[in-house]
Amino acid sequence: MSDNKGVMIVGEVVEGKLSPIAAELLGCGRKLADDLGQELSAVIIGSGVSGLAEQAISQGADKVYVVDDALLKDYQTDSYLSVMDKVVKEAMPQIVLMGQTSMGRDLAPRLAFRLETSAALDCIALEIDPDSKRLLQTKPVYGGNAQAIYSSDIDPQIATVRPKVMSPLAPDSAKKGEVITIDAGLDASAIRTSVLETVLEEVVGIKLEDAPVVVSGGRGMGGPEGFEQLAELAKMLKGAVGCTRPVCDSGWMPDTQQVGLTGKIVTPDFYIAVALSGSSQHMAGCSSSKTIVAINKDPEANIFKEAQYGVVGDWKKVIPAFTEKVKELLG
Repeated sequence: MSDNKGVMIVGEVVEGKLSPIAAELLGCGRKLADDLGQELSAVIIGSGVSGLAEQAISQGADKVYVVDDALLKDYQTDSYLSVMDKVVKEAMPQIVLMGQTSMGRDLAPRLAFRLETSAALDCIALEIDPDSKRLLQTKPVYGGNAQAIYSSDIDPQIATVRPKVMSPLAPDSAKKGEVITIDAGLDASAIRTSVLETVLEEVVGIKLEDAPVVVSGGRGMGGPEGFEQLAELAKMLKGAVGCTRPVCDSGWMPDTQQVGLTGKIVTPDFYIAVALSGSSQHMAGCSSSKTIVAINKDPEANIFKEAQYGVVGDWKKVIPAFTEKVKELLG
């Protein structure tokens, strides 16, 4: 029987702050730890990050491991893998959770290989099996057309979690916890890569992956002009505009707005799919939306099988009418 105990989350730091996915992982990890009757710990890695430990505690952590080193200012595989390997071997958690971010996708499988265990990526649900007490990891498969549940008999059980599918806890400033500082023990010569330049993506309005409402258009829009109408509607709803891959391939919208298997994964409260068929590749990027509304003139389009609400009709008539009604309701 394994000596590993507890749930550990990796609190990703973005621009000197804990990222939103860190709060979501703490909320999810708190429930898992409570179901196991064990502790929830967080690992915070970076440079000048010691002050973030109390925030992690207020959002659910019982214990925070802080690894603060100038060499950890930017994410690099070699340095972060070395640190996580050291922390996990010292803390011996039963479960390790990371966000399904560029960092998590890179770090989780490498850490799993280093620790001779497994990793399930892009999970949309996690729970403890009441009988075996093992972690049940649910993730989309076959391009989002189905969901599979995985479990592992080897500790630590490692998983990455899709952003916005878990709910953070309300911060509790009165909560107490333990902060443990760990020396990174890094040798600069062992780090094989370096960050030469960081270029921030310029975003006008709300970022696609952060938007509570996404209005997406497909090839059926007929050209770039139609997306101006979608942008007007999205702005009124305080949302963002997305699109399918054929739209990007045609040059109607930038690649940064693509939703799908080869684009961005979005989980808004409200997803409006306009003139798109609902291919499995596209649905892999939006199937976790809380509510999907489809607008398509083809009543047999696959998108209607995925949507909670649907309108069969020409978007050129539906969208203007819908936009006017939204204007009226918003006063």
